[in-house]
Amino acid sequence: MGTVFPLMLSSESLQNKVVVITGGGTGLGKSMAQACLQLGAKVLITSRKEEVLRATVQELKELTGADITYCVCDVRDSKQMELLLAYTLEQFSKVDILVNNAAGNFISPTERLSTKAFDIIVDIVLKGTYNGVLTFGKHWIEVGQKATILSIVTTYATTGSAFVVPSATAKAGIVALTKSLAVEWGRYGIRLNAIAPGPFPTEGAWSRLFPEFVASKLNPENRIPTGRFGRHEELMNLVTYLLSDYSEYINGEIVTIDGGEWLQGAGEFNTLLDLSADDWNLVEKQIRGK
Repeated sequence: MGTVFPLMLSSESLQNKVVVITGGGTGLGKSMAQACLQLGAKVLITSRKEEVLRATVQELKELTGADITYCVCDVRDSKQMELLLAYTLEQFSKVDILVNNAAGNFISPTERLSTKAFDIIVDIVLKGTYNGVLTFGKHWIEVGQKATILSIVTTYATTGSAFVVPSATAKAGIVALTKSLAVEWGRYGIRLNAIAPGPFPTEGAWSRLFPEFVASKLNPENRIPTGRFGRHEELMNLVTYLLSDYSEYINGEIVTIDGGEWLQGAGEFNTLLDLSADDWNLVEKQIRGK
């Protein structure tokens, strides 16, 4: 069982808001769901793994006593995204907020990647995001409802980074989407923002980005001027602020929260240029083992 986050906003700050979070069963998505529940929102989480979603819903209900449910959805499929919207409206009669959090990533020299490997990341991250934005955005425009879209990107979406090129490409697309539609859809009362987190360790993503061999060669904490990783409650305070009405004049922004990491050295994985071919063989073996 988790613990309640110490949040800066009052417990009614998201009262009566309905929030949909993609990739909401684990990691940062799960933390965001919990934070929104603590502030009075009703939450629907989605991913492809029903057993994970079911367990998360049960855990967060016991922890917060708030209203949360789930829907299995592959964000890469626009038809499934439409069904997700329909199910949300059936459960809650409305939806106010979409959080695009579903993602995939791993480290690899780009010349070792097939087009299929590239597609796996881009389809989840970029296609999954624009599927959600178009589906929910069209609904909001049709019914004349104000709404908020928040996407999770990365610091290297603007700087680029070696060895995570599919992710950098997809996240850069989300940045462009966010800034473009912030202008185009602002007139409808729909605002779009994104957060670029630095290292906030989560069990799943961490094992693919920093397998044991890489962690022994590259201690990511050494890249951070503040000398430590981010804490989930720090990110949750930023997330819930940007989702709340207190931030309704913030539109089209990409907010970085990384302890100054990207300022110290752009391209989060660029230092892996020192790894040999044999080193990368070991990295691939460890990642596949995860």
